[in-house]
Amino acid sequence: MTKWRSLVGIGVLAVLLLAVAPLVLSDHWLNNLGKYCCWAIAAVGIGLAWGRGGMLVLGQGVFFALGAYSMAMHLTLETAGDRIPGFMVLYDPLAPLPVFWEPFRSAGFTLLAIVLLPVVVAGILGYALFKRGVKGAYFAILTQALAIALATLISSTIRQTGGDTGLSDFKYFFGYVLNDPANKVMVYLIAAALLVVCLLAVRQLYRSRFGELLVATRDAEERVRFLGYDPGTIKLVAFVVSALMASIGGAMFVPIVGIITPAEIGASASILMIAGVALGGRASLFGPALGAMAVGWGQSSLGSTWPDGWPYVLGLLFVVVILFLPKGLSSLKRTVARPDARPVAAPVELEEVRS
Repeated sequence: MTKWRSLVGIGVLAVLLLAVAPLVLSDHWLNNLGKYCCWAIAAVGIGLAWGRGGMLVLGQGVFFALGAYSMAMHLTLETAGDRIPGFMVLYDPLAPLPVFWEPFRSAGFTLLAIVLLPVVVAGILGYALFKRGVKGAYFAILTQALAIALATLISSTIRQTGGDTGLSDFKYFFGYVLNDPANKVMVYLIAAALLVVCLLAVRQLYRSRFGELLVATRDAEERVRFLGYDPGTIKLVAFVVSALMASIGGAMFVPIVGIITPAEIGASASILMIAGVALGGRASLFGPALGAMAVGWGQSSLGSTWPDGWPYVLGLLFVVVILFLPKGLSSLKRTVARPDARPVAAPVELEEVRS
């Protein structure tokens, strides 16, 4: 029964997101739920890299941005048609469209970019770091520095990317009118379905030999190397998959929210993703997704009514979770059932993994 419990949980979540939510939620809250699903997609990838792989990825905003800006550039060009995008005309009416924008007129190229760009960037970055044994705080600092650098670069390139104002005012989504309520529901359903697919994919990875090796690398890296496996390659695969999921979440974020700015991809945005994963439980299957949704709901609700207090509430919540529930809310049931027991990670039989 335990074997199928996660599948049943994914099935229940799929029914709630794909069938129940569109029937019971207003257009406003359905749109918000779609936004939470985008963050949850990125959070599922963080759970794989951080919860199972031990890599504190503080720079997922980089990969979120690759997907988001790829989608935003296509939607901007789709809206502009044969003309130059309006924000570019304001700065230089006679300047041509930047060369790197031109391929994004193609829907096929855009979809390939959303998938391939994070894979290539994460592959190069991960290879450079993991093959040299960079890990722990150094890895976390480097990834966060990249997110800050990218956000700064976009802010400074106003003519090419819109700068701090970002890209917005999208009218179409691959030929569909975004203002049409039916099309808004369609975009939400795509985001929700992608979240379900990501959960299924990560579940399969957790139950595979790769999942066992990833946990073993996290807990006993030298022992894994002694048994003939390359810990760097194992970490690299998890890091690339995590980057791909962040890019997919960023790509769907754009048509749902209608805008992308450097504020959505910088250090604070990356930390917000980490906070959701920590809240839900980084090592569980559903914890990262549900935690990201909860933090997203808090930001939309409390953040809009009490914007000055929301950062303090989030910080306090983060401290409480770290002190009393280091494994997140997913461990609450076990903690309540056995309040005096210390959580102990299940041992990994490396000999069985190798056979």
